[in-house]
Amino acid sequence: MSDPALPHADVRPRHPYRLPEDRRPKYARARRLEWWTLGWLASIIAVIYWAMGSSAAMQAAWIEDLLSLVPPIAFLWASRFEFRAPNDRFPFGYLRSMQIAYLGASVALLMLGGYLVVDALLTLAQGERPTIGATLPLGGWLFDDPIWAGWVMIAALIYSVIPPMILGRMKLKLADELHDDVLACDAKMNKADWMTGLAGAFGVLGVGYGWWWADAVAAGLIGLDVTRDGARGTAQVVADLMDHVPTGVGDRSADPLPGELREQLLALDWVEDVEFRLREQGRAVTGTIFVSPKADAVTTAEDLMNRLREAERLAETTHWRLYDLDVRPVRQLKTAVDRRAEPPG
Repeated sequence: MSDPALPHADVRPRHPYRLPEDRRPKYARARRLEWWTLGWLASIIAVIYWAMGSSAAMQAAWIEDLLSLVPPIAFLWASRFEFRAPNDRFPFGYLRSMQIAYLGASVALLMLGGYLVVDALLTLAQGERPTIGATLPLGGWLFDDPIWAGWVMIAALIYSVIPPMILGRMKLKLADELHDDVLACDAKMNKADWMTGLAGAFGVLGVGYGWWWADAVAAGLIGLDVTRDGARGTAQVVADLMDHVPTGVGDRSADPLPGELREQLLALDWVEDVEFRLREQGRAVTGTIFVSPKADAVTTAEDLMNRLREAERLAETTHWRLYDLDVRPVRQLKTAVDRRAEPPG
């Protein structure tokens, strides 16, 4: 039986997308950072679990650290597919694999934040009072008398703060240089990790002072911040998958790339005006450019084809993210028609 999903023989895949030479070492460094992140997170998860006890803030920190594994795993998974060459089955390539990974990472943030908020509210509503008793660390090898278990929890939380704080700052810079939303989302998750550690430490101290509610309040405040980041990320990646116009890394700010492209194309002596229909596919920007030639600038069909190829080469060399742009000639641009349709005065 034939496979109905098999492509037609006349499919023409697009040419492969490749990072420029100066970005490849940064991409390799981002992959190494994600492997380092997985290693550090594994150790943090083990330490927090060992010291957790009945503290709501500690439990929130542990669950957050577990979900923090999603963004680096998503990035490493997507990096295996992103630069695969387009083929007959996937003629547009695999660039959206990074957006799929971004969706997974953002949903993980959203789920984490929602869980923390709901759990904190239930704890406060039920009036649950965490008990932090005494413990004898390392079987009495260090001290003869038991010490308060809260100090063990705080030490574990402080340990959980340091690696995410360092790794997150390193990832943010690379995310901007590579225009990588998944890396930016992971950096936000790292920020949530170290904020959780600090807030959890204050919550444990509050319990020690008799403020039973401090533990749950700390966990709830953490959850609100994480939920906000997850909701923003999820909304953005859904918009990207629906071919939203290009935006900044990890937010909805306007991408300056169309303005740079317009400036370059208007410098051509035969171009009267240009318009764009651009979208993001992962870190790449692709789409259609509509060019209105100047009167009498193009005389033959062959001349028009040569000039369109010139515009296409110029466009794709304007910025490393521009890829597989389709340049089309038009007699009149939509903006010109709209201007003519406006009522006078």
